[in-house]
Amino acid sequence: MSIRRKQPERGPERLGEILSQLFTARGWGRRQGRLQLERAWAEVAGDRFAPHTRVGQLRRGVLDIQVSSAVLVQELTQFHRRALLEQLRARLPSTPLTDLRFRVAAVNG
Repeated sequence: MSIRRKQPERGPERLGEILSQLFTARGWGRRQGRLQLERAWAEVAGDRFAPHTRVGQLRRGVLDIQVSSAVLVQELTQFHRRALLEQLRARLPSTPLTDLRFRVAAVNG
């Protein structure tokens, strides 16, 4: 004869937990984060650089920026990287940004 132990009853789940699970399952959190990155880059890059660049991947704190020409890559890397990074950090305090990496790629502006 086996004795069954009564499982503790679970109460209703919190709405925040349910929404968190839903966002994770659907990938909405990543999309929202991506949109925030793109908006922040457009603001920081401004009319001068934004049409010639596109946000790539964020990996280990390094944000990849795709640039339409090698000349512009050199300019951004040598003269604007530090200021752009500081401005992005100010706009995205919860995003761990350690560096910007510029590379030539096809950019549809």
